Amino acid sequence: MTRLTNCRSIAFSVLIAGLGIPMAIAAPLGLPPVPIPDDNPQTEAKIALGDRLFHDPRFSVDGTISCATCHAPEKAFTDHRRLSEGHSGLLGTRNSPTVINSAYMEELFWDGREPDLEGQSKQPPVNPVEGGLADIGVLVEKIRSEPSYVEAFKAVFGVKAQDITADHFADAIASFERTIIAGDSPFDRYQYGGDESAMSEAAVRGLEVFRGQGRCVSCHLIEQTQALFTDNRFHNIGVGFKTIRGQEAEIARKFLEAKNAGADVDKTVLADKEASELGRFAVIEDINKVGAFKTSTLRNIALTPPYMHDGSLDTLEGVIDFYNNGGREKETDPVTPFLSGGIRPLNLSDEQKQDLVAFLEALTSPEIASQVPSTEIITGNTGDQQP
Repeated sequence: MTRLTNCRSIAFSVLIAGLGIPMAIAAPLGLPPVPIPDDNPQTEAKIALGDRLFHDPRFSVDGTISCATCHAPEKAFTDHRRLSEGHSGLLGTRNSPTVINSAYMEELFWDGREPDLEGQSKQPPVNPVEGGLADIGVLVEKIRSEPSYVEAFKAVFGVKAQDITADHFADAIASFERTIIAGDSPFDRYQYGGDESAMSEAAVRGLEVFRGQGRCVSCHLIEQTQALFTDNRFHNIGVGFKTIRGQEAEIARKFLEAKNAGADVDKTVLADKEASELGRFAVIEDINKVGAFKTSTLRNIALTPPYMHDGSLDTLEGVIDFYNNGGREKETDPVTPFLSGGIRPLNLSDEQKQDLVAFLEALTSPEIASQVPSTEIITGNTGDQQP
């Protein structure tokens, strides 16, 4: 593996082919080749520009919020907050998922409202509770007014200042994000590298629980030659149910009225807690997808607390108890009528749950672990406020 010398964050396994020349990304053990769109080929210069844009807080209304604010390399490309914080201390409604291995995601955001990294990257700067810019034109003007950016965009895209667009911005950031990949965990060395000593005995037992009684592998896929630990689908597992319990139909109706009247889905779901809990429904308007959220990858999961779309579970132990209780924090909690069919009590023993935690910890890539000094969860401060 090599690391881009001009990038401040982690860019794994990159084969440099020279400035302006398309290049490939070599996947580490346990991962498939990184998919690269034909209309946005990788180049060293584009990746370096994307890295710079990713870390630049000027693309926010108060000059304090960058992509790296919520996706910090030293926090495994998350922010360790239950709910992410935007400009002026505003809180959104959702937890920031890691960018690591997002190159393999078929839809982006918890509800899949953007089909690719390029589309995803244009949303946060103009979301009222994230970057807060009035519109994407403000972002473009900020780029055009910075001589060093004008020079860089000309070198990468061959455009003059007046021809720089938001699509160029998105292409650069997406190219950088496609280099943030990580495999080669103890699990990978055990499963795909033939090293039977790579995982502890507890983790090996946990793998059997994962594949067997725990039924985790139904959604967090392990394949013969690779493991993304996601099915890239959307499921209602019971998280957030109590927030809109008994009001689902009315909240869905009001949301659709607003959406049909022109309300922006990206802005609505991050500002309105009830609308946020509609999940995939907000995008595809299928009543069967109320409360359904994307299956997150489990790679490096031990380094990315808190968990779930709303950051409501602080620990891996808590997550396992939630699934063991059939999509409930407590066995006495009610069950949502929209619960996905595969969610039901697992009847795991305490030892099985401990082994499962050991296995999940074995999904940590050493390169990521070396960059994350702490996984302390940030619960908020006196400046935090809802929009």
